[in-house]
Amino acid sequence: MPQLHQIFIEQAKRYPGKLAFIDRTTNRRITYEKALIGALILSGRFKSLRDGYLGIMLPTSAGCALSIIAALFSGKIPVMINYSTGAKDNVEYAKRKCDFETVITSRRLLEKINCPQVKGMVYIEDIMDDIKKTEKIKALLLSRLPLALIKKVVHSGGMDEECVILFTSGSERDPKAVQLTHRNILSNIEGFSQLIHLSHEDRMLASLPYFHVFGLTVNLWAPLYHGMTIISYANPLDYKKICEIIKEEKPTMLVGTPSFLWGYLRRSEPGDFRSIRLAVCGADKCPDSLREGFLEKHGITLLEGYGTTETSPVISVNTPDANKPGSVGRVIPGVQIRIEDYETGEECPPGKVGRILVKGDLVMKGYLDDLEETSLRLRKGWYDTGDMGYLDEEGFLWHAGRLKRFVKIGGEMVSLVRVENVIERYLPPDVECCVVELPDPIKGARIVVAVTKPINEKEILKKIANELPNIALPRHFIVIEDLPKMGSGKIDFRKTTELVQERLH
Repeated sequence: MPQLHQIFIEQAKRYPGKLAFIDRTTNRRITYEKALIGALILSGRFKSLRDGYLGIMLPTSAGCALSIIAALFSGKIPVMINYSTGAKDNVEYAKRKCDFETVITSRRLLEKINCPQVKGMVYIEDIMDDIKKTEKIKALLLSRLPLALIKKVVHSGGMDEECVILFTSGSERDPKAVQLTHRNILSNIEGFSQLIHLSHEDRMLASLPYFHVFGLTVNLWAPLYHGMTIISYANPLDYKKICEIIKEEKPTMLVGTPSFLWGYLRRSEPGDFRSIRLAVCGADKCPDSLREGFLEKHGITLLEGYGTTETSPVISVNTPDANKPGSVGRVIPGVQIRIEDYETGEECPPGKVGRILVKGDLVMKGYLDDLEETSLRLRKGWYDTGDMGYLDEEGFLWHAGRLKRFVKIGGEMVSLVRVENVIERYLPPDVECCVVELPDPIKGARIVVAVTKPINEKEILKKIANELPNIALPRHFIVIEDLPKMGSGKIDFRKTTELVQERLH
């Protein structure tokens, strides 16, 4: 099986005149043929860099996509760096962890996020301005070679070679460097493509960051694998602009996190999303109100899926033919799931909540330079997601939250995610919440709810008391107007917990 970057070459030769990228950040339209030439030019520059890892810190754009492809062309492994928060620290952490020198970035990005220059940064603008005519001619001639010959010009290796380093969110501890191989990502694309039918006629809206696995696989490699057009925009928080782009460029595919999808729903008008045939929510639980909002305003059934960075990412997904709202869908082909009792280690029967374990070609190679953590999470071919859930009688997977988001109160296990789900149903639509636990000297833990606006606490407690046991009822509500978020749009539980602790002490 060819590697990811070689599949891109195949599609570039198959659809040379077709638009590969509609980059709405730079207002550039790039055909597959021009994208191939651009990647070959960049590859020539990257070949002179030190072998091994190459840092990439660029916003979602054609430039970022071509830098990733060019890194693989030149035999380098891209290390994707999160620029959404603490960019300077993230660059330095990645350089130490992966032992590399060069980071491909952008002056425009650094100015926008107010990030100082770090030693080893190379600006994509400078590279593009410095390209000589001879380099362009050479890349053009290479692009015109027969497919088999171009594949020999670029790096060629095995399916189990690393194709990217991605960092875990770090919402609970320091980020881990996840090693994903070509086999991991390709098997994942092939698996979910069997359930969600994709083709070269689809157009993918790409607003998720490529430093996040959801963005990298679903907004970049899956579209290129199928020969789609990628409609990219660098800022997923620019909700109004994205709604305009959807209306004007007519993508057929929309994927996002709940946080981003809420923004698109609120800023859109009925009819704006007429071109969308498939909308998928992932990376965090999909609230019922978000599903209802999309259906009511746009007639779109929002499908929920589930995955992790370590599984490339998709584990399960609902489909138009098999959709059970509230579940995270059926497991994709080629993937095995085991629900394991967190105390006995035995396999759970349908309906019983346990640890979610995953096996298949989608599971990462490991955590770079972290044998201890790798051996804790990978056991006999099974990856322990650290999540809790259950399978129902029909094979749908139901996610119950992180094991770390279960707390023991008075000897009973309580799911903070379940508490959140119940509370959300009674909150005003413009209020977000995050349920956290704090230590309690008597009961072991107490439940506190952070909300973005003041609410009628007594009324909410009265309503949720009908659905939750007494031990699961929150003891405090704290107003935090801006809940800390990560680049993916997910709430940062660690920082939220710290803020709650500060407010209560």
